[in-house]
Amino acid sequence: MMRRARQQLEGFELSALSPCGQTVATSFGRAHSEKPHATRTAYQRDRARIIHSRAFRRLESKTQVFLNGTGDHFRTRLTHTIEVASVSRSVANALGLNEDLAEAIALAHDLGHSPVGHAGEDELDRLMRDHGGFEHNLQSLRVVDSIENRHPEYDGLNLSYEVLEGLRKHDHGYHRGAERFPRPSLEAQVANLADEITYYSHDIDDGLAHGLLTPEMLADVGLWAGHLARVQAQFPGLDDERLHHFVLRALTDSQVEDLVTETARRVAESGVDSPDDVRRHPTALAGHSAERRRENAQLRKFLYQNLYHHPEVSDLNTRGCIAIRTVFQHYLENPSALGERTAERLEQDGLHRTVCDYISGMTDRYILKEAAMIGGRGSALD
Repeated sequence: MMRRARQQLEGFELSALSPCGQTVATSFGRAHSEKPHATRTAYQRDRARIIHSRAFRRLESKTQVFLNGTGDHFRTRLTHTIEVASVSRSVANALGLNEDLAEAIALAHDLGHSPVGHAGEDELDRLMRDHGGFEHNLQSLRVVDSIENRHPEYDGLNLSYEVLEGLRKHDHGYHRGAERFPRPSLEAQVANLADEITYYSHDIDDGLAHGLLTPEMLADVGLWAGHLARVQAQFPGLDDERLHHFVLRALTDSQVEDLVTETARRVAESGVDSPDDVRRHPTALAGHSAERRRENAQLRKFLYQNLYHHPEVSDLNTRGCIAIRTVFQHYLENPSALGERTAERLEQDGLHRTVCDYISGMTDRYILKEAAMIGGRGSALD
């Protein structure tokens, strides 16, 4: 059996990827130089480092929509991340982009997410209002840059520049050395949109499974209704569970196809011919068609009105936020309780940021347990 060397993989990238695809050969590299691996490219190593991190494992017990522990089949932040990685890789493959880079960005995109989902993120941002705020994309960067400690000589995972670039959002800027860009790589743009594609489908799926959404409620949502009619015509007489699963499968497939088709059209019309041309382009080149953007906006509005703000979801999230406030205040008043390893960061990052880092890394289960031990109203599952 022939052993494939890293150089062969990098050569394949150079010959097979689109001119706009980011190759390892043209990477800006890492903050700390490393000897290249014998059989893996830099982005493949990045992917492995992310998967083997503690922050990645903790995603298993962090909320997506339904508070972790409320059901065995609902998505968690980890299953969401895996689905985003799968969609990212599929789209990157179809467009001739770097699949390993797109996947690595997707796998890392929620590493900094707080417990209790977006409600928990908003609560931490409020608690940190006078101390730099909290935003999970920037927190993901903190996780891979300094909080994860895997090397004897420096903090962080020492990921490639292009993966770190993909974890940022536009309002935080993109820069490489002295040069600043209005956009990230096309792989990063794809991973960002794959995040949306994934949660549209799986949040409907979880909402139906929980009973908070019904097919009747979805009847006026254009994307659902259109795919439902086509599936019923192709497979008449399906039971509700099979029908709903196949409609969601068709919905996801159509989202991916629209993204691939529209992105390819934009790239062709733009005349860009390199990854840095993509970065310098004034508008995003990855995106959906105008019609699909309108349909997605309707679906997003429906999900916010009927699922994310549903009393059963918001009541659990409110209790989780009470737990976050309880634990946050406790550690501000008792920094010695942070433990020796976390307390070492106090001098460097200050008390509030150190407490915020510590709490943002907690799982739903752990924050509830901590709040209950402290004596607060922490058990959101009572």
